[in-house]
Amino acid sequence: MRSGQKIGLLLSRPRVLDVTLVVLLCLPSLIALPLTLGYGDARTAAGAGLFLLAVPPLLARRRHPVPVAVAAAAIDILGRLTVTTSVSLIATIALYGLGRHTATRRALLATLGPMTLAYAAMSVATGMSLLGALFPPVVTGAGLLMRSRAEARDLRQDMRTEEAVQAERRRIARELHDVVAHHITVVSALVGGARVSLPAGTSATGSEAGSEAGSEAAEALLAAERSARQALTEMRHLLRVLRADGTESGGGEATGVGTVELPALVEQAGAAGPPAELVVEGEPVPLPAAVDRAVYRIVQEALTNTRRHAPGSRSSVRISYGSQEVEVEVLDDGAGAVPGSPGGFGLVGMAERVALCGGSLDTGPGPGGGFRVHARLPL
Repeated sequence: MRSGQKIGLLLSRPRVLDVTLVVLLCLPSLIALPLTLGYGDARTAAGAGLFLLAVPPLLARRRHPVPVAVAAAAIDILGRLTVTTSVSLIATIALYGLGRHTATRRALLATLGPMTLAYAAMSVATGMSLLGALFPPVVTGAGLLMRSRAEARDLRQDMRTEEAVQAERRRIARELHDVVAHHITVVSALVGGARVSLPAGTSATGSEAGSEAGSEAAEALLAAERSARQALTEMRHLLRVLRADGTESGGGEATGVGTVELPALVEQAGAAGPPAELVVEGEPVPLPAAVDRAVYRIVQEALTNTRRHAPGSRSSVRISYGSQEVEVEVLDDGAGAVPGSPGGFGLVGMAERVALCGGSLDTGPGPGGGFRVHARLPL
């Protein structure tokens, strides 16, 4: 062990507490011992000597609780049988440490066996009540109880830490889905549209070189489209890994998006397909941060689903501000199939966000066909 590690061990908090305890316990006896010897009080001097003998082993009560407890109990019994001096305070500390720092089975075997019998014999020899035999198991049991409570507290803390980690994993998964899936879907749609719009077999000039260039461009665009789709697939696998251990959703997010970005989002969605429409009803009011982000993400995910599952359909976004809530509706005129593939997280992420805000979410076929996403979020 290095010198720095030794110094750290000596200066650790439990070590400092043990040293302080031993010093405080020894001081009265160190003062009393010379005084009693000077007055010729041999019995009191012997009692002070036994006390000084019992205290130093307490320094090892955390590392070697059983020997320390046995030694303290033996000195306590010896003092009561010889000079009628009790060191029960030292025995109490040692027996409590036995329960606090030893496995339950070992602690019970040490106290319910020899120690209990020894205190019972001492009680009979000194004419005391046999209830004195309960001293070791009661004190050790108190140590065991405190240890179990500390372990339960540590377990609860570990569980809270694990829940926080799982919530963060789910938050990251949700952000990956909302941000990355949205932009990759736009790229895939734009690349696919550009590929379809290329002339078939020949270029606009009709030359052989132009035809070859057009073919190469089509192949490049097809490769880009396939890469975008592959990226979406791999991202979904990553999301499953991130969500695998999560059971709760975290609400603390700082993503820098909100309703102020909705016009740009809707315009971007229209650039990748038929124009999308944004309608704002009521007087816009500042929204709580969680609600503001949830509105943006719901619209973003709904538009992404429309491009992915109903390409070529038109979308309309309606934001309605009320006195107590904000209402979000995204409607498309597609085939009306429920968006999402097996294992997808789009609608799940929407539901999580709405639930975190205490709102309600309704998804399904629209009244005139297509698909409808409708959320109400309280202010």
